[in-house]
Amino acid sequence: MDDLLDQAWGLSPSVALRPEPFGALAYHFGNRKLTFLKRPELVAVVRALAEQPDVRSALAAAGVPDTQHQAYVKALRGLAATDMIRPREAVTA
Repeated sequence: MDDLLDQAWGLSPSVALRPEPFGALAYHFGNRKLTFLKRPELVAVVRALAEQPDVRSALAAAGVPDTQHQAYVKALRGLAATDMIRPREAVTA
């Protein structure tokens, strides 16, 4: 299983999400990258990252089935590569 699932991530503080009918636009004010989040479910996952202790919990909170987790992990790795999301300290209960 992918170790990213057990890590705490969140939206970069330099990123703004703008809701769109297809999902959202993510704009990074530091590196000026613009990314299209083409699925509302992915937007829900990205937003849930800040509220959940790890990626697996964010996926569950957004209603993503276990069978689709690896596809979302791939998408999240792409967002991490452009600093749209970044690691954060784990949330303690």
